[in-house]
Amino acid sequence: MPPVVTPLDIDAARRRIAPFVPPTPLVAWMGDDRDLSSPVWLKLEAVNHTHSFKVRGAFHALLRFLETYPNEATRPPLVTASAGNHGRAMAYAAERLGVPVTVFTPATAPRAKRDAIRRHGAILDDAAPDYDEAEQRARAWVGARGGVFISPYNHPDVIAGAGTVALEIVEACPDVGTVVLPIGGGGLASGVGVALRAAAPGCRLVAVEAAASTPFTAALARGAITPIVAGFTLADGLAGNIEPGAITFPLVQRVVDEVVVVTEPSLRDAMRRLASDAHLIVEGSAAVAMAAVLTGRIQPRSGPTVVVVTGANVDLETWLEAVAR
Repeated sequence: MPPVVTPLDIDAARRRIAPFVPPTPLVAWMGDDRDLSSPVWLKLEAVNHTHSFKVRGAFHALLRFLETYPNEATRPPLVTASAGNHGRAMAYAAERLGVPVTVFTPATAPRAKRDAIRRHGAILDDAAPDYDEAEQRARAWVGARGGVFISPYNHPDVIAGAGTVALEIVEACPDVGTVVLPIGGGGLASGVGVALRAAAPGCRLVAVEAAASTPFTAALARGAITPIVAGFTLADGLAGNIEPGAITFPLVQRVVDEVVVVTEPSLRDAMRRLASDAHLIVEGSAAVAMAAVLTGRIQPRSGPTVVVVTGANVDLETWLEAVAR
């Protein structure tokens, strides 16, 4: 069976989204390097239009949706579910492209994300207590009324859009040795991994989970998607189960070299260090990769390490409390 997402798909995604999503910076980590065993660079996805890498997959999925349904009169409703960042990205892309969208999020999604979804004109349903139920509600809506559901991670067009991050990394840092990124549902890791296998085959890809929610650690150990009970974590964008039958699981098995887990205290410390040393305010989900680097979870390898800083959509009160501890 051929792969669901190919390097050619990711190249095509880059061409499609280029008018809407400019490349993001790759900057050197200028913090105290006594903790580090190799040069570290930060890929700043947090400075995207919606302050998250999710805008890449959202624009690509919506542009493909419009290619598939060019006639507005017969176009089905568009629905998505999100812990927050994908929903904001979909709302922004839909606003730019003139497409209505309904977004389901948990009630616990950061206010910064939910407010932005409303500002972009999307219909927001935030009644679910957690992400898993928000997705169930979105799929039930589509089942009852018809429409197209675009998953925040389990969708080939979303994965291909996310994979464009890797193409920019390799162009800016051809000798990259390791890429470290967060993993929730696996869309980013899948896309980046597929692209790296083609563009930088010697590069190692490490994905990082928060200890309170480790669906990929459990699934990889068992060899199959395994339900977990997610606890509280500041990395709210990563928390929750992998959808049964998700295409990301076999992709992650094939293209991710290692999945590591970081604790909540190390995540908080990484948020603090990114602020004090790099002057970056980031959300918890975006800090797990740096937490893995700072705590020595990433083994040394030749070539620079690139840490993907995925998002900055965090409520100010939450951030202040996190870094004060």
